[in-house]
Amino acid sequence: MIRVWLVVFVVLSNGFSSNGVDMVNSTIPDFVNIGVLYSFNTSVGRIVKIAVEAAVKDINSDPSILGKTKLKVSLQEDSKYRGFLSIAEALQLMATRTAAIIGPQTSTTAHVISHIANELQVPLLSFSATDPTLSSLQFPFFIRTAFSDIYQMTAIADLVNYYGWREVIAVYGDDDHGRNGMGALGDKLAERRCKISFKAPMSPEASREEITDVLVQVALAESRVIVLHASTAWGPKVLSVAKSLRMMENGYVWIATNFLSTRLDIDSPLSPDVTDEIQGVITLRMYIPDTKLKRLFASRWKDLTIGKTANGSLGLSTYGIFAYDTVYVLARALDTFFKQGNQITFSFDSKLSQLRGDNMHLDAVKIFNEGKLLRKSIYEVNMTGVSGPFKYTSDGNLVNPAYEIINVIGTGTRRIGYWSNYSGLSILPPEALYSKPPNRSSASQKLLTVIWPGDTAEKPRGWVFPNNGRLLKIGVPKRVSYREFVSQVQGTDVFKGFCIDVFLSAVNLLPYAVPYKFIPYGDGHSNPSNTELVRLITAGVFDAAVGDITITTERTKLVDFTQPFIESGLVVVAAVKKTESNAWAFLTPFTPMMWTVTAIFFLVVGAVVWILEHRLNDDFRGPPRKQIVTTLWFSFSTMFFAHRENTVSTLGRFVLLIWLFVVLIINSSYTASLTSILTVQQLSSPIKGIESLINSKEPIGYLQGSFTRNYLIEEIGIDESRLVPLKTPEESTKALEKGPHKGGVAAYVDERAYIELFLSSRCDFTVVGQEFTRNGWGFAFPRDSPLAVDMSTAILELAENGDLQRIHDKWLLSRACLSQGAKLEVDRLNLKSFWGLYLVCGLACLLALFTYLIQTLRQYNKHCPKEPEPSRQSSGSSHFRTFLSFVDEKEEIVKSRSKRRQMERMSYRSTSEVGSSISNNEFYQSSSNRIDCTNDI
Repeated sequence: MIRVWLVVFVVLSNGFSSNGVDMVNSTIPDFVNIGVLYSFNTSVGRIVKIAVEAAVKDINSDPSILGKTKLKVSLQEDSKYRGFLSIAEALQLMATRTAAIIGPQTSTTAHVISHIANELQVPLLSFSATDPTLSSLQFPFFIRTAFSDIYQMTAIADLVNYYGWREVIAVYGDDDHGRNGMGALGDKLAERRCKISFKAPMSPEASREEITDVLVQVALAESRVIVLHASTAWGPKVLSVAKSLRMMENGYVWIATNFLSTRLDIDSPLSPDVTDEIQGVITLRMYIPDTKLKRLFASRWKDLTIGKTANGSLGLSTYGIFAYDTVYVLARALDTFFKQGNQITFSFDSKLSQLRGDNMHLDAVKIFNEGKLLRKSIYEVNMTGVSGPFKYTSDGNLVNPAYEIINVIGTGTRRIGYWSNYSGLSILPPEALYSKPPNRSSASQKLLTVIWPGDTAEKPRGWVFPNNGRLLKIGVPKRVSYREFVSQVQGTDVFKGFCIDVFLSAVNLLPYAVPYKFIPYGDGHSNPSNTELVRLITAGVFDAAVGDITITTERTKLVDFTQPFIESGLVVVAAVKKTESNAWAFLTPFTPMMWTVTAIFFLVVGAVVWILEHRLNDDFRGPPRKQIVTTLWFSFSTMFFAHRENTVSTLGRFVLLIWLFVVLIINSSYTASLTSILTVQQLSSPIKGIESLINSKEPIGYLQGSFTRNYLIEEIGIDESRLVPLKTPEESTKALEKGPHKGGVAAYVDERAYIELFLSSRCDFTVVGQEFTRNGWGFAFPRDSPLAVDMSTAILELAENGDLQRIHDKWLLSRACLSQGAKLEVDRLNLKSFWGLYLVCGLACLLALFTYLIQTLRQYNKHCPKEPEPSRQSSGSSHFRTFLSFVDEKEEIVKSRSKRRQMERMSYRSTSEVGSSISNNEFYQSSSNRIDCTNDI
């Protein structure tokens, strides 16, 4: 392919001069040829020419860059983007032994001549061919010196997502630049769950009539967010036609790529007629930091352009700045190239000898031998130019790509923010964010207020219903049961019911008209599957679905649902029977464990009180039998607060006070529970909820067509053979009445919304257990449908103003048996509810016993001292019996005896002699203590 183009070039030129001789210079050359391939009769071409010539002049006058070597520029006209002539012109430029070429201007030309550059190893440096598919992998000698359109399309996708739009229309030129740019936009939108809903390609040379035909099709589409990707030559003409078609009015959004900002910069100030055609448009401009170099260059620009254009001075655009920096990048790369000892040499490709003929002169077609080395030097350039820091990444793109976001207002423009690949949308310049960690969260994305087409600051909705007379096809399930929710009036196309009224009320709240028609779904003999109805939306059969459609995980993967308009969940319904009274009903309030622990505590508290009162209170003394009877009587009589025995000890009163409080609570709870049992009619069922259904093997009924069957099988794990489909409430009633042993079902599982209607007139059934799922009903729309969002807002408004409740009461008002409130199982009082009381009582008993033991031991040591002589010490068992005898003895008697012994010792001491009285008194004391502590009881 490449050799064919080379042959074409040779034929056309009929032998370009090849005066140059292949030689290897031993010194650095005096000049280096560089080519510039642009269409200089266009506004962009004229700016490029001025900028390149200024850069070459500055470089040649600066010996610090290339020393004595000068840049020699060859300007070659790129014939207004025509592919064949552009290729011939590029070949002609390469035949002049250029070390590099700046250009071409368009991506279409770049795609073709990049193949030639690869063969001849001549670097192509372009800042205007921004097609994202021009990659360094496919075209290693194509070097982009501006930002790739992949970043511009990412910025537009972020912009669309920021405003909450989900669909856009793409209007673009039908060439490589347009198609590939829109392909990149589609990918970036898809990453944000957005999409291009309609593509409108047009020829770059389209007439106003052809543009009008395309835009008329755009106006009939649903989306009102239009992305225009064009060139400076024909892009403004599209906006002019859109203005004449009234497509620049309220409701529209126009996002233009950087062609418009370039036109605004070059032709500024624009005439009032032109600015009027683009009011409210958003456009992007490649961001260049406001540096000193930029300000100096901008101040020079007017002088550079004076006298060089027929229409006066040209405004400075980003292309002019990047053109200037591109020459500097090439110069610095050549400087490095020469300093490394490299030379510029060309050689003839021997493979071309096969194409040599009498009329073919291919000597002018040379290969740049050191092209790879120069390419490497270009990618290694790291400088600060007029456009800011200039450095390449490993994938051949410039670092820190960023764009200004501009809003056309009045006679000028207003910057509303920035986009950078580092942190997304921001009102701060990108360089102010580079020192901070990147933050792409939705909360950090900010832009200033935009004045949209129609001179409004209110954000456009971004879509309308297609203006093509087509009605929305809304599928409605044709139910045979629970027709209060949705039903079709027989013989008509009219639907009614709770769901229909909610939908109609929500539609009436929308700020726009919704053309629609209801289409029944189902055969009318059985309830249709709502899951299949949802699948038909995905298939395009229906545009939406309205009815009793439960929002489930499986369905949300297929469509978008509105805000739920009714809460629902799965419950279990079972047949119930009255509980017959019996002679042992009085035991029902407490569980067996509660009865056991309560009885034990009665005995424990009685024993503790006996221990604490035995030495002080005559009521707790006497023969063992009497003491046992007294203790038991005292303990159980506290149940009725009828105990006759008084407590005299402080510890005993403390324990009794705590215990009486516990008895009061238990007594009150028992009385309340027993009253409920004996006065309220009770219902019972062997099914206690979904757990008991899972553990049993009995059949379970469900409503045919609902999601209940799949949920019970896939989520709960119930065997499919146990499930019985039931079509109508009457069929469900018969199955529950028969029971599992007579061909019926043990329970019926359905959504609460249905069950409320079912139970409103059936008093023999009730809900058992708790609701074991949490769901809601919503209206279904295609994925990313903006109507789903607006309908959700309308449903919330219905809920807030009370209309939703009024619709509910109209269709689903509770009747007779719904408020029956039957309980399936008595809430018996168990130990869990009272363990805190028992814990407090038990701790009080232990504390009292411990205190009592300490006091008793102190009295024992005081009144019964140990035997001092080891030979006279009693055994351990003797001491224990002595202690028990002391504990059993009444405290008053112990104190009286102790007082009497003290008086006897004083009398004996006063009448006895000094020498013998001490010995006799010790003997008497020891004998007396032993006799008193062991024999007196």
